[in-house]
Amino acid sequence: MPVKDSNISVHRRRWLAGLAGSVLVAAGKPSWSQTAPAASPRPGSAERPPRLVTVSGGITEVVYALGAQDQLVGTDTTSLYPVAAQSTPKVGYMRQLSAEGLLALRPDALVSTTDAGPPVVLDQIRSAGVKVELVEIDHSWEEVRRKVAAVGRATGREAEARALLQRLDDRWATLNRQVQRGAQAPSPRVLFVLSHTGAPLVSGEGTAADAMIRFAGGRNALGGFTGYRPMTAESMAAAAPDVILITTQGLEAVGGAGKFWQRPELALTPAWRRRQTGLSLVQLDALELLGFGPRMPDVVERLHRQLSVAA
Repeated sequence: MPVKDSNISVHRRRWLAGLAGSVLVAAGKPSWSQTAPAASPRPGSAERPPRLVTVSGGITEVVYALGAQDQLVGTDTTSLYPVAAQSTPKVGYMRQLSAEGLLALRPDALVSTTDAGPPVVLDQIRSAGVKVELVEIDHSWEEVRRKVAAVGRATGREAEARALLQRLDDRWATLNRQVQRGAQAPSPRVLFVLSHTGAPLVSGEGTAADAMIRFAGGRNALGGFTGYRPMTAESMAAAAPDVILITTQGLEAVGGAGKFWQRPELALTPAWRRRQTGLSLVQLDALELLGFGPRMPDVVERLHRQLSVAA
């Protein structure tokens, strides 16, 4: 039986360690089917609603947004928001699940994204009678909507999910109009740097960071490749970013803003020349920036405001 981990920093370290691997494959498609039929689930009853395990920080956020947290019997190590999610039983990192530990929680349903695995473990979970639903990730607003709908089905709260979707859709439409009104010509060139573990990486196309930059009215400073590459002097000179976007956790990992700006390759960028203003380095929490959960409209709005000031 998984043991609750009261040390929040342990979950955070595991999340940061796993994030790099997750974003590096985000642009690709998994080798197993997300629509494979599940075995007959053990349904909840009038006396007992379905028991749920979520494997994805964004999906876990939806559970709380729907008020279904009492049905949550386990989450993965990327599920750190809200704070209450950190004290739930943990089933491991989303790409390294264990059938034995997960099934010990006696869930009726598992909801995750298509980067969960290994595939053989998902098959074992299905064979045990647990309904498995994998939400396709494509870094779009529709991804957020699919997560809400999937959690609504799994928890038996479809009416609440529809109401939440309506609120989120209205908020997203309003935000898009706001971003369009504030559009600048040209849009600021933004470079996302992933620096949680090892040497820093920079984001090309087809990543969650690339999508968030575009949603907020910026331009990804690097194109012509998909995924992530090492941050080199050549890539910095070619990117010439006005703004560098980084996660709060990544900035902490390199020792803060002062240490980050000491990297010699950054001196080749317009962002470095404006570093004393404090506007050319934007930081956001990793999960809110890359998790594509129900907080996404608020995060995009905040990023849009920061880019507008920094440009």
